[in-house]
Amino acid sequence: MADSLDRGVFAPEAWAEYERCFTPGAIHASCEDYRAAAGIDLLHDRADRDGRRTINCPLLALWGERGIIGRCFRPLDEWRRVATDVSGHEVPAGHYIPEEAPELLAQELEEFFGGRKA
Repeated sequence: MADSLDRGVFAPEAWAEYERCFTPGAIHASCEDYRAAAGIDLLHDRADRDGRRTINCPLLALWGERGIIGRCFRPLDEWRRVATDVSGHEVPAGHYIPEEAPELLAQELEEFFGGRKA
């Protein structure tokens, strides 16, 4: 089982692009995003739940079987608390699904988006 944080899941040119784009400003924005997730986002989520506001469009949740999400949470149950049309499942990957299982992810997305009528 590969470590989900192993850089080996990235093609060298993809890793180089991540390094190129991860400027001090991008790093700051990423940190702010994590900070908000542990603070103001929780308040906004609670206000939406208290106001009985839900996500009313189809929602696909995918998570890596070797990642932490499936071990620590029940992802579909969690999403169904806030959304009306939830589908999804774990996939054979760690944290980096696009890099670890790109063909499978593309297939899942094509089925999800292509199988629905607008």
